[in-house]
Amino acid sequence: MEEDLIKRRPFVLRAALFLFSALCSLCIFALFAMWLLVRPDSVLPDHWNPTRPLSITAPVTPVTHWQLFLAARDEAACRDVLARAGVGFSQLKEFTSGEHCGIAQRGSLSTLIGAQVAPVETRCSTALRLAMWEHHELQPAAKAHLGTDVSQLLHIGSYNCRKMRTSRGTSSGWSSHATARSFDITGVRLSDGRRLTLLKDWEGAGPEAAFMRQIWRGSCRWFRLVLGPEYNRLHADHFHLQTTGWGLCR
Repeated sequence: MEEDLIKRRPFVLRAALFLFSALCSLCIFALFAMWLLVRPDSVLPDHWNPTRPLSITAPVTPVTHWQLFLAARDEAACRDVLARAGVGFSQLKEFTSGEHCGIAQRGSLSTLIGAQVAPVETRCSTALRLAMWEHHELQPAAKAHLGTDVSQLLHIGSYNCRKMRTSRGTSSGWSSHATARSFDITGVRLSDGRRLTLLKDWEGAGPEAAFMRQIWRGSCRWFRLVLGPEYNRLHADHFHLQTTGWGLCR
């Protein structure tokens, strides 16, 4: 037995040295990769570099949602991203209304990148996700299905100090609208003058319905909870786009 242990000892030692060497090599590689990423003259494009700030108009890559997460949680970074993209979001003083209502990162949203918005108070992180959706989903879908651009986003607001509404009535929980973490979209106005709404254009087999359904699916890439006409009758006329939640898309 003792002789077997002696014979196995060189193998165990070699295995331990190999693992230690591999771990050291991995650490060195990780440090070198980080050095390359944080260098001001890094050859890696910003939209592939997780250490660089988000650009709304940059191509979407595997690191885009990480950049979005960082920008959304930092008000200064969020406002800077919106400003660099040309989004009209003017800063307002934060306010609270009671224990459950108020708007942090408060501002007035008036334009996205390509579409106008009737001025509405919301939080910066909500406006940021809306701008990502408009640029990467809404406008491409309008071009593909309708041959034109979206000139205006139609909505029924963001902030509303109220409890959640359900098909059985008002619940005891507070709505995400109470903190402006949601945005309700009713339709769009197109550059050629057409006005599309969920009530009128959700159903059917034409390009208008195809457009509506594509932008609904696309919103699920940028918002954490999306409710629309397929969910219940309370959402027959609008998309409820929410920045919090666990990935529900209905």
